[in-house]
Amino acid sequence: MLEYTISLIGGEKDGTARIMCEARGQLCHMTICYGEKAMEEAASDYFKALCQARLRLEKEGFSLLCYGSSLNVYPSGMCRDMGSGLQAYRLKIGKKPAMSDLVEIFEVGPDVTLATVGEQTAYFEEWLRSERV
Repeated sequence: MLEYTISLIGGEKDGTARIMCEARGQLCHMTICYGEKAMEEAASDYFKALCQARLRLEKEGFSLLCYGSSLNVYPSGMCRDMGSGLQAYRLKIGKKPAMSDLVEIFEVGPDVTLATVGEQTAYFEEWLRSERV
């Protein structure tokens, strides 16, 4: 089991969330504990499970401060298939990512730009369009 402690931004006051990740069979299970609450998600990879959890947290006014919640971070198919979505690339419109752009989704850095799941997906789709030009 992998365990992370991440800053939780929003709500009445900022805090922390404890995230526990565990593969069970073909699914990646994630439990997020924050305050007196806990939520569970399961998906084909951890990035997808994180996005599902973020959608629920967004309804409560919360964001998780990590690369997995950053506007310009998204996993490649290989990151999802081979690494269970625990790593993703920092993307720049019109530019192919390099290995140096690879980050751990539950880590944080000075270049994290918090975004909603919708904003992150829209940025990824814009990046995809820029790659086809």
